[in-house]
Amino acid sequence: QVQLVESGGGLVQAGGSLRLSCAASGRTVSTYTMAWFRQAPGKEREFVAAIRRSGSTYYTDSVKGRFTISRDNAKDTVYLQMNSLKPEDTAVYYCAADRSLAYYSSTYYTQTSVYDYWGRGTQVTVSS
Repeated sequence: QVQLVESGGGLVQAGGSLRLSCAASGRTVSTYTMAWFRQAPGKEREFVAAIRRSGSTYYTDSVKGRFTISRDNAKDTVYLQMNSLKPEDTAVYYCAADRSLAYYSSTYYTQTSVYDYWGRGTQVTVSS
């Protein structure tokens, strides 16, 4: 069993930056595809970014050029560097892990049903 714990959320002004971390425990996640999702009040959980074990990354269009997902396999930790934050980025951010070793297209990883493990989330609030 894998446990995921997010940290790094908080309150920031528009244009500011935050770095989220997702620490995994229970077993190594170095071969897993890791992702970040977010959920704003009254909205469905949406895909933000994913990183495969190869290092390939995928992003939703609204964060391309502003957010960067990365991983440190030695620490079993995934990061989300968020720059140029906007009020519409306000949400609870969740870390997720997909244990499958199969290769799928990028659109596959945008689906919440793909992921086997989830963290409890960290709140990000961007003020205007």
